[in-house]
Amino acid sequence: MENSEKITVPELMKLKGKRKIVALTAYDYLFARIVDNAGVDFILVGDSVGTTYQGLSSTIPVKMEEMLYHTRIVKRGVSRALVVGDMPFMSYQASMDDAIFNAGLFLKEGAGAVKLEGGVAVSLIVEKMVLSGIPVMGHIGLTPQSVNLFGGYKIQGRNESSVKRIINDAKALVEAGVFSIVLEGMPEEVAREITETISVPTIGIGAGGYCDGQILVITDLLGLDPTFTPKFVKKYKDLYAEVKEVVTEYISDVTSGNFPEESNVFHIKKGG
Repeated sequence: MENSEKITVPELMKLKGKRKIVALTAYDYLFARIVDNAGVDFILVGDSVGTTYQGLSSTIPVKMEEMLYHTRIVKRGVSRALVVGDMPFMSYQASMDDAIFNAGLFLKEGAGAVKLEGGVAVSLIVEKMVLSGIPVMGHIGLTPQSVNLFGGYKIQGRNESSVKRIINDAKALVEAGVFSIVLEGMPEEVAREITETISVPTIGIGAGGYCDGQILVITDLLGLDPTFTPKFVKKYKDLYAEVKEVVTEYISDVTSGNFPEESNVFHIKKGG
């Protein structure tokens, strides 16, 4: 789906009802350049960097300065897709001033928008951000920064009260001015109802096929972590096995003396 047209916040919003929105995470220049050239609509510089690149058990320890660093290097690899910076835990919850200041730092690093978790509880913060000129993407349902409240990574919206809470969160975020909402870890029926009743695009991850778009973590898509295979992920490749095979071959070549070959060697020029 390669496309040269630059994706902005208004352009992304216009896609609702026209075609599915496609998104992936990226955390570095190399992968950002690949997924941007492939034609995704937006790239989320996710705080999932904590569990994918840093070896953490959750996203909670990820620091603001780390997210700014990853946003900066991702932006260097992107010429078309919208770059969305993920606000880490406690970068927006403590005070309104902190939230607006930290969100602004993402834009200074080249992000076109920020994403934060929560619904009704953060709606005033979202409203102030938008009034300050900062585009905001919401995130409701299974919100990883609230893992300690949930008692683990548990699907949300399985009972009437939980469904009502999620729907109210979505409505509050729309009223506050978000341009889209990530729906994570919820029954397809709940995500469908939200998608069909709100005016902004919904982006699903573990929320079924009725959302306006889909996002996955790039390392899950590529099968780079054999220990993590959630139900909602379609693993398109087993790159862990392929990369390991290449490294194993390299080890064999070095230890046997087959590398470097003559074509890999420099020599003194004769008569030089």
